[in-house]
Amino acid sequence: MVADHAPLSMMDKAADAKNLAQWPADIAAEFAREAASPNPCVGSTLLSENERTRVWIIRLAPGERIGFHRHVLDYFWTSVNGGRGRQHVHDGATVEYSYQPGETRHETYGKGEFKVHDLENTGDAEMIFMTVEFKDSANAPLPLPAGIRPQAAA
Repeated sequence: MVADHAPLSMMDKAADAKNLAQWPADIAAEFAREAASPNPCVGSTLLSENERTRVWIIRLAPGERIGFHRHVLDYFWTSVNGGRGRQHVHDGATVEYSYQPGETRHETYGKGEFKVHDLENTGDAEMIFMTVEFKDSANAPLPLPAGIRPQAAA
């Protein structure tokens, strides 16, 4: 079944909680390191890449966290199994969200726009997300560090 409405973005998602309290020192220091050296790895593992897309997966055990990373490309994510998570976002906010299985959000960035955030699993079960980035976006793809690209199958 195809939805007959515009895709939802994070702008449409209500946070369970949001605050602007000062971040812990280790989180603030990691954010400063990302600002100095942008991290293009928007998932735990790059599953696939071609001339049009990058496909990532994030798998987080309860209490596990993926560090700060930078979104510059248009993309969408899907919560595979649902859960609860906390994000520190580049505007200084700390937000908490609940995710439903199959929930999908689409994000678009204009030239020079980006989002930096982390993600911590605050639930009691593994949390899995799939993210697909579109390389033909307003911004050029950030170069990936060596060793990130999947190796060709033997």
